Amino acid sequence: MSKLWGGRFSGGLDPIAWEYNASLPFDWRMAEMDVRGSIAWAKGLMKAGVITLDEQHQIVKGLTDILAEVRGGQFQHAPSDEDVHTAIERRLTELTGPVGGKLHTGRSRNDQVATDFALWLLDAIDRVDAYLKLVQTTLVERAEADMGILLPGYTHFQQSQPILLSHWWLSHFWPLARDRQRLAQLRERTAVLPLGSGAIAGTPFPIDRKFLANQLGLKAITPNSIDAVSNRDSAAEYLFIAALVAVHFSRLSEMLILYTSGEFGFIELSDAYSTGSSLMPQKKNPDTLELTRGKAGTVIGRLTGVLAMLKGLPSAYDKDMQEDKVPVFETTDTLCLMLPVVAGVLKTLTVKAERMQAALNPAMLSTDVADYLVRKGLPFREAHSLVGKVVLRAQQTGVRLDQLPLEEFQALSPVFEADVLEVFDFAASAARRDVPGGTSPAAVQVQIQQARNFLQVHKVRSALPPSETARGGDGS
Repeated sequence: MSKLWGGRFSGGLDPIAWEYNASLPFDWRMAEMDVRGSIAWAKGLMKAGVITLDEQHQIVKGLTDILAEVRGGQFQHAPSDEDVHTAIERRLTELTGPVGGKLHTGRSRNDQVATDFALWLLDAIDRVDAYLKLVQTTLVERAEADMGILLPGYTHFQQSQPILLSHWWLSHFWPLARDRQRLAQLRERTAVLPLGSGAIAGTPFPIDRKFLANQLGLKAITPNSIDAVSNRDSAAEYLFIAALVAVHFSRLSEMLILYTSGEFGFIELSDAYSTGSSLMPQKKNPDTLELTRGKAGTVIGRLTGVLAMLKGLPSAYDKDMQEDKVPVFETTDTLCLMLPVVAGVLKTLTVKAERMQAALNPAMLSTDVADYLVRKGLPFREAHSLVGKVVLRAQQTGVRLDQLPLEEFQALSPVFEADVLEVFDFAASAARRDVPGGTSPAAVQVQIQQARNFLQVHKVRSALPPSETARGGDGS
């Protein structure tokens, strides 16, 4: 079959230039979407009176057969197949004869690829959303299972205040909730039909574009044909959301890596998600988490690459835009592997509650001592300064804050009474943080229910494979 654009050329393309130009090795992923769009276009051509009903039936039958070949892995590529669109049109002509050549009437590869890519992105959004919900479900299950366990909270990576481990697990639930909300918003912006925009100026045939949108399950049509064929906002926004997802998982991974170290020993990873050293027999390495942390950088790089490609483009379609597919495809592959692995890590890790408890330092209750003074009538700034002196005195005498004699407290201020020693109770400190969003057991129970409500309201469109559902949670 001759090239779709070959009539104007008298010479052939250099073989290396052909390879450089061809996109079939990666855009074949959109084959199903291309067939779906072509079936809709054939129906639109018939509705507009461009082809007959019989021709539509022949074309749709041929495309349906091609779809079966694609899904069954039986589609045979030809050396002339430049891209997914060329390959499918070539095969259609083989199956239907000259009538297959009528399919491209009024259509450009510019609006065709924009449509295919939008459909592919919608599917990718749904898959990533399902995996995010899988991890969210696992985090809620961890919060429920680990209720009551205290650990040191850290700010500036210094011990700050005691918190519930369940509260910490849920602190990683809510960023994923925002990620899923962003994906839902992106889905709305992506479900807009470019087909019918032609190469730049629109199609000259009376195509019912709203009919096409309805055929493809899209909610609207693009209002401007120039923008329609050159718009890659959805790809860039998808990569941004993906990069933010990866950053959220990198932050979780970083802390879990530290918590597995001998210095902390707060958690132990399952053997199923750890590796060993080729030299040191004692090592149990958190490689899955380290890879998660590392892949976040790769995902960020793909985002910046696409933005850099887009920034220099003039109006309408340019071949540079062929470079948007691979970053989006590879990023989707990364997330669809990363997320179930992290869910598995979370589900199978062992919490070392006694190590967390032993790491709690009474100095973490300094703010509670200041609050004690506030309740005695001191302004907070004065109480803060006074407790700072108490902490310094404990350090100078080489004792823990809760072991500093009452006389030392009272030497600094007569406001201190014997009941100040009652402040040094880690569980009571957490329980006092009973505001909505706080770390008290009651507040965390409310938060767990809020998380459960979010999961119930924000359902997924794409079902996960049974093996991955079992790995990390119900995924529903």
